[in-house]
Amino acid sequence: MEGASFGAGRAGGGFDPIEFLKQPQTILRILSWVFSIVVFGSIINEGYINIDSPQLHCIYNRNEGACNYAITVGLIAFFACVFFIILDIYFPQISSVKDRKRAVLLDMGFSGLWSFMWFVSFCFLTNQWQNTEPRQEVYQGADAARAGIAFSFFSILSWVAMALKALQRYKLGTDMSLFATDQLPTGPNSGYPGYPAGSGIENTETYQSPPFTENVDSDLKGYQVPSY
Repeated sequence: MEGASFGAGRAGGGFDPIEFLKQPQTILRILSWVFSIVVFGSIINEGYINIDSPQLHCIYNRNEGACNYAITVGLIAFFACVFFIILDIYFPQISSVKDRKRAVLLDMGFSGLWSFMWFVSFCFLTNQWQNTEPRQEVYQGADAARAGIAFSFFSILSWVAMALKALQRYKLGTDMSLFATDQLPTGPNSGYPGYPAGSGIENTETYQSPPFTENVDSDLKGYQVPSY
């Protein structure tokens, strides 16, 4: 809703789930949510293999840090998407302009940060996968390893897009016409509105003081000159 307050209209409006799901911002959050599931789900399920020992090792060059980092980033992204979807639902009900601004700044800051975190994840996993020694056990989990890399890249794009959407909402700002009143005159030569009826202010036209000359004449007629 452009021209309103940070992309939303007046507080108290109804919630339309169909229109909400059609919003590009909602679609991006759902896609990011799915991408995060693919990343940490594929690594948890098939990203650990047995290589020359009964102990499980990370498929990315046996580097436990690579698997742990991708899983951590994916899990946080999963919960963050849920949080921001709930915030988007509640956002039109926020009546305070300052609170709306804080919510948009939080969205923009976190989306930008997590775009960078996903970029690090993509570079980290790609580098470790290139250095992984080709083995039969590695081939069995190769699809999961490639999925983690691919959807880390897709997550970069989706989170950058969400950061740009938040920046766009921030630039919209607040339309102060939402807070304008109808009681003030709009024309340049319009006068101030008068007192409404029954306001307790007496009309000055209903009372007129007697002329000063009449008071003087009546006083002179009643005055008698004392005799000496």
